Amino acid sequence: MEDFKDRVCFVTGGARGIGRAVVEAFVGAGARVAFCDLVEPEGELAGTMFRRVDVRDAGALVGFMDEVCDAWGGIDIVVNNVGVGGFSPLTETSVEQFDEVLATNLRPVFITSRELARRRVRVKKYGRIINIASTRALQSEPGTEGYSASKGGVVALTHALAASLAGTGITVNCISPGWIDTGRFGELRSEDHAQHLSGRVGVPEDIARACLFLASPDNDFIDGANFVVDGGMTRRMVYVE
Repeated sequence: MEDFKDRVCFVTGGARGIGRAVVEAFVGAGARVAFCDLVEPEGELAGTMFRRVDVRDAGALVGFMDEVCDAWGGIDIVVNNVGVGGFSPLTETSVEQFDEVLATNLRPVFITSRELARRRVRVKKYGRIINIASTRALQSEPGTEGYSASKGGVVALTHALAASLAGTGITVNCISPGWIDTGRFGELRSEDHAQHLSGRVGVPEDIARACLFLASPDNDFIDGANFVVDGGMTRRMVYVE
């Protein structure tokens, strides 16, 4: 595991699920981690700073980044993890609901990346932006218009940011998780695991390890990429029998 001592990591949506695993992984690797969420985290974690922030509020999000920079001297790694589903039938989905999903899942990626760029654009030094997208950026189920659009936007925004930040030392990549068991949807069946080429449904730690990999100082040749971490589900050909 990489040693991220003296690095500062900023995570959105870090109180539970994938975000919590990302926070714990970077703390375990020696980083100081600031994270925000709308819900309080369960238990305290040494080496962290937490604030309740609604990421739809650009001023609050930037304000927390300012606070972190003032306290810890800057931010090296940003993990844009926050996201909501907002699934509903197309004909019953309002424009306001669609906008809310994009304001939560997509717009904060632009805001945090812009703020990191403003602080670092003239300095050729280490920096990482890791955006959590989804395999739903590439395939969909009915009633997922807002979520799919937002995650597709995250993938596109990732390579746009990578181009804009070329030469600054900051790489920008995204991870598209597949089915990740965060414990929110009840018991898993044997069929749920068996349909994956890997033989199992994913866990938050799978995504956290991918974040550590992309954040490694040695991996500066990976830039603008979308890493699909889904147990092979999007590579499995399925026919109706």
